[in-house]
Amino acid sequence: MIWLEAIGWLGSALLVWSLLQVRILRLRAINLAGCLVLIGYNGVLHVWPMVGLNVVLAVINVWYLSKMLTTRHDEQTYTVVEVGNDDEFLAYMLAAYAADITRFNPSFRWAGGPECSAFLVLRADPAAGIDVVGVVLVRRDGDVARVELDYVTPPFRDLTPGEFVYRRSQLFTSRGYRRVVTPRHMVAPYYGRLGFQQEGDSYALDLPSKPA
Repeated sequence: MIWLEAIGWLGSALLVWSLLQVRILRLRAINLAGCLVLIGYNGVLHVWPMVGLNVVLAVINVWYLSKMLTTRHDEQTYTVVEVGNDDEFLAYMLAAYAADITRFNPSFRWAGGPECSAFLVLRADPAAGIDVVGVVLVRRDGDVARVELDYVTPPFRDLTPGEFVYRRSQLFTSRGYRRVVTPRHMVAPYYGRLGFQQEGDSYALDLPSKPA
């Protein structure tokens, strides 16, 4: 049956396509879709070893997807670490991802200096170790924290790790900031979901008068 063979090829194509994904969440979701298609395909043909294999892979994908989605806003999973704005590892990160940073933050230029603060967002996984999932760079403008860069590394782009910097208002209020303003013309901004208000090409967040 041609239609059944086409379904088998579709499932195989989805598995191959999933392995080409850089984003972890997308990889798992597409891989799960491919497994489900192949479970149905092999079930119709009574190829039970392949059914069993894809059932196991589907369960693994569901477990990882559930873990990623339930911890995407979990402060126990993601940690914000402040580093010096002239930190060597920070400089390496900015150089290694320079082309990708420019794609999402076209106006980004980083000179550092005493009025700047740098934060790394880290994700700890007991099985896989520690990943750097985001970089947030801020420049002082009076009592306004102007975000120079809010960058997420490609594997975690379906998540919003920068939110852990903004949700901890004491990172800003303890320095005397009363407002956070994002870069202009940032591609695919997510700030509306964090309580920021759009102001022209930027987003702004008014901070509490006392550290939260």
